[in-house]
Amino acid sequence: MVATPIGNLADITLRALEVLADADLIACEDTRVTAKLLARHGIETRTTRYDDHNAAQARPRLLSRLGDGQAVALVSDAGTPLISDPGYSLVQAVVDAGVAVIPIPGPSSVMAALSVAGLPTNRFLFAGFLPPKKAARIKELTGLGTLQATLVFLESARRLGASLADMAEVFGPRPATIGRELTKRFEELRRGTLEDLAAHYAVAGAPKGEVVVVVGGAGDAPVPTEREVLTMLAQAMKTATVREAVRQVTATTGLPRRTVYALALTLTSR
Repeated sequence: MVATPIGNLADITLRALEVLADADLIACEDTRVTAKLLARHGIETRTTRYDDHNAAQARPRLLSRLGDGQAVALVSDAGTPLISDPGYSLVQAVVDAGVAVIPIPGPSSVMAALSVAGLPTNRFLFAGFLPPKKAARIKELTGLGTLQATLVFLESARRLGASLADMAEVFGPRPATIGRELTKRFEELRRGTLEDLAAHYAVAGAPKGEVVVVVGGAGDAPVPTEREVLTMLAQAMKTATVREAVRQVTATTGLPRRTVYALALTLTSR
C-alpha cells in the first residue's frame, strides 16, 4: 500500500520510490495519472488499472500474481490508498489469502489539512464526502453534531458553499479551515467561522481544485446563552416537532439534551 503525492510530485518518500521500482506490478486508479509520477522519478514498472468499475475482474488477476510470489504495489491517484479511494475489498481478499499487506506511509490530504488547520488534533473524525442532496447532508451532519472531536471532510469545489451553509445551520458558529489545492502551486488556506466561510463562498462562488474542510468539534463552539438557545428552538419548532427541534439544537450547541429539552418545554407552555 504505497502513499503517493497529493499534488507536488516531490512529496514522496525514498522507500515508496524503492518499492514502486522493485514491484512486479503497480495497480492504480488511473494509469495515466500514475504514469506522470513514475516518469518524474524514472520508474518503468508495469501498471494496471484497479478501480471501483473493474475491481471484480481485476482482483482475481492480482491475487493470482501474488500467489505466484510476485510483489504488487497498490496506489491511488493521490495520497494514501483506501482513504476515500478504492481498494478495501482487495486488501480484505489479500489478507484472507494469507498474503502480507505492507503499508508504505506518506502523503495524505486529511493529515496535511489537520496539521495546518489550527484546530485540536488529539481527537478527530474523518467523515469523507458528505451526501450531495441537502436533506441527506443535514441528517448526516446532525448525527455528527455532538462529537467532541475535530471533523474532517472532503468536498467538491462545486458543493463547497452549500455544504458550509448546511454546516453553519447544524453546527452553529464553529471555527473551521478550508484547505484548497494543498501542496500545489495555488495552495490556499482560509479560516473563519462556518458562517463567515459560507458567506464568503456565497459571494465568491465555487473555488477551483481539491478541497478539504476541517471543522472544530462540539466543544470548540462558543457556549450559547439561554436566550440564544430559546431563539434556536423557536426557529426549529416552526417546521419540526419538539423532539426533532431538541435534537437539532442539541447537535448544534453541544449542550446536554436534558438542558435543551427543559428550555423547549418552557416554549410549549407559553
